Amino acid sequence: MSVKRDSIGVGVSVGAAGVAFGSVAIAGHFTVAQACVLSLLLFSGASQFALVGVMSSGGSPLAAILTGTFLGSRNGLYGTRMASILKNRGWRRVVAAQITIDESTGMAIAQEETDQQHTAFWFTGFAVFFFWNICTFLGAVGAKAIGDTAAWGLDVVSPVVFIAVLWPRLTTRNLKLAALAAFTWALCITEVVPSGVPILTTVAIAVFVGWK
Repeated sequence: MSVKRDSIGVGVSVGAAGVAFGSVAIAGHFTVAQACVLSLLLFSGASQFALVGVMSSGGSPLAAILTGTFLGSRNGLYGTRMASILKNRGWRRVVAAQITIDESTGMAIAQEETDQQHTAFWFTGFAVFFFWNICTFLGAVGAKAIGDTAAWGLDVVSPVVFIAVLWPRLTTRNLKLAALAAFTWALCITEVVPSGVPILTTVAIAVFVGWK
């Protein structure tokens, strides 16, 4: 029971951030329907914020897609780890792939027994998926209702939320140095390259740090 309760608690707390995404999407001139479809199908917070951020700042769809793909590629690595634990087949494998995210993977591998790992994965994944999508809709509808989102400061929410999501993951000195280097590099070239390119080029820094 404790595993289920903790998993649902994670789902509620993480899913609530969907309100911020819905608001940011509207501020970036996406429609309510587009924001909801992104949450439903893409379902990767960092990738969604990045995609909306790049496109709303004038970047091309290709740059936005590539940026979101790079940020979401870690889920593929999670999938490899979870496949050996869940051993799903058929449609269950497809469903599991959709809810393989930071939280569902983290909750699963934190358990010691196989049954608890399965419970933690499914309950966390579905809880986050449910609350993230509901909150995306609420945030988008709310932002649409207030009209001029820029007047409320919602146009700067995206980078703030992205930093809030990223910061807790910078747990080592190398990761912090990599983040600082990426920030400095992107800031230096922002005014001389198209939107989206600064983020894409920082991938080289991540690869270098990971290689070492």
